[in-house]
Amino acid sequence: MLMANVAEPGVSLQATGVQITAVLAALVLLLFVIWRFLVGQEGSELEGSPRALLPEEPASGGNGELQSRAQKKAKGLQRRDHRIQQDTFAHCLLVGSLKGHSETITSMDWSSNGHQLITCSEDRTLRLWSAREFQNREHRHSRASIVLDHATFVRFTSDARVVALWLALADTLRLCKIQCQNDRTLRLVPLCADFPRQHKAEVIAIDIAATGRFLMTASSDTTIILWNMKGVVLSSINTNQMQNSYVAVSPCGRFVGSCGFTPDVKIWEVRFGKTGEFREVTRAFELKGHKAGVVSFAFSNDSTRMVSASKDGTWRIWDTELEFRGQRDPQLLLSVPLTGDPKTLQIALSPDSHVAALASGGDVSVLSTATGEVMETFASLHGGWLAELGPHLSVGSGWSFAMNRTDICIGCGYTTSKLAFDPDGRFLACCGGRLARVFHNAPGRRAAAMHLEGAARNATSDSVRRRLLGQRDKELAALHAINGTKR
Repeated sequence: MLMANVAEPGVSLQATGVQITAVLAALVLLLFVIWRFLVGQEGSELEGSPRALLPEEPASGGNGELQSRAQKKAKGLQRRDHRIQQDTFAHCLLVGSLKGHSETITSMDWSSNGHQLITCSEDRTLRLWSAREFQNREHRHSRASIVLDHATFVRFTSDARVVALWLALADTLRLCKIQCQNDRTLRLVPLCADFPRQHKAEVIAIDIAATGRFLMTASSDTTIILWNMKGVVLSSINTNQMQNSYVAVSPCGRFVGSCGFTPDVKIWEVRFGKTGEFREVTRAFELKGHKAGVVSFAFSNDSTRMVSASKDGTWRIWDTELEFRGQRDPQLLLSVPLTGDPKTLQIALSPDSHVAALASGGDVSVLSTATGEVMETFASLHGGWLAELGPHLSVGSGWSFAMNRTDICIGCGYTTSKLAFDPDGRFLACCGGRLARVFHNAPGRRAAAMHLEGAARNATSDSVRRRLLGQRDKELAALHAINGTKR
C-alpha cells in the first residue's frame, strides 16, 4: 500500500509532461499554418506583376532555349511599358509640354490676343493655360469642371471671357462665362439656356466669328447652322458635298468654309447690315482643282490666302484676294505633293501666311508657302516609344515615313487631334493624347525675314527700304532669341 501510494505522484508528473508536449506541438503546427497562409497570400498579390509572369529557369531539357526566349520577351515588354509612361520627346523649338489632363484632349483654342490657350478633355475638365507659363517647368494653370458631361469642342469669344462648349452627352451648345477664383479654379456660369438641338448627325465643328455676331455648328452630313449669341438660328446651309469633313469660320469673321467628299472647298459670305442685323448668306467662291476629297483647309488672318489638303496627295496654297461679286476665281499659287494617312491630315496657316503646318498621324511638318519646302519637322509628337522604332526615313519632300507605322503599334501612339498658330504667329500648338505641346514658330520668323528682305530689294524709295529692313532685323532678333537658327 505504501509503495503504491508513493508511485502515484510519479505517474501524475509523467502525464503532465505529455500534455505540455502536446500543447507545444499544437502551437508549432498553428504557427506553421499561419506562416503558410501569409506566404500564400503574398504570392497571390504578386501573381499579376510582370516579374511573376516571367517563366522559371529550366533545370534541363530541350525546351530551355524556348523558355529563355519567352523570358527575354516578357522582360522587353516590361521595359517597353515603362518607356510608354515616360515622356521622352525633346526638340530645340519646344516651348513646353502642357500636362494635367487625365484623359484624351478633344479640342483647344487660342484667345484673340494670344495670351491664353484653353483645352478640354474627356476627363470632364477645361484647363486654361497662360502663355507666360509655357516656359516654366510646372506650367501652372486654372481648371474648371463640367458636371456629368465633357466637351468635345471649345472656342473663345473675342474678349476671351466667354467660351462656347459642345457637350458630348447633352449633344448641345452651351455658352459659359469664365469666372476665376483664388485657388486657381474656374467657375463656368451659363449665359443662357442650352441651344436647341437642330443637328441630326454628329457635330464635327463649332466656331465663333471674331466680330461676335454669330456662331457656327456643323455636322457630318451636309448641314451648317449659323446662330446668334442667344441661341436663335440665323440660317442653315446645305453644303451638297455628300458629307462634311471640316468646317471653319475665317479669322476676319466674314466667311464660312466647308470641305467634304467632293474635291473642292466652298466659301460663303455671311452678310450683316450697317446696324448689325443679319441679312443673308451668299456663295462667295470655291477652291477647285483637287482630284479627290479635301480633308482640311485654313485661312490667313485677313483671308487673302488659303491652304487646302486633299486625299489626292497634295496640299495647295491659293490667292483669295479678289472681288467676291466679280467673276474672278481664286488663283492657285502652289501645289505640293505630300505623303501621309489621308484620314489624319490637318493643315494650319500662320496669320501672315508665310508658313503652313501639316499634320499626319503623330508627325507635324512646317512648310514654306513660297516654295513648298519643309522647314521643320516634329516627329512622333505623341507616340511614346514609337519614336524608338528605328531611324527616320524621309520620302518625297521630307515627309516622315514613320507615320505609316502606327498601324504596327496600335495603342502605342496618338495622332495629332488639333494644331493651330496663335493669332500673333509666335507659337504653334499641337495636341494629341493627354497633353498639348507648344513650339516656337521659328520657321515663320525665318520666312518672314526672307520675305521682308526680298521686298526691301524691290522697294522704290529709301524710306520704304529702311522700314522693311528694320522689320527684317526685328524678325532676325526674335529668331536669335529663341535659338531657332542654331541648328
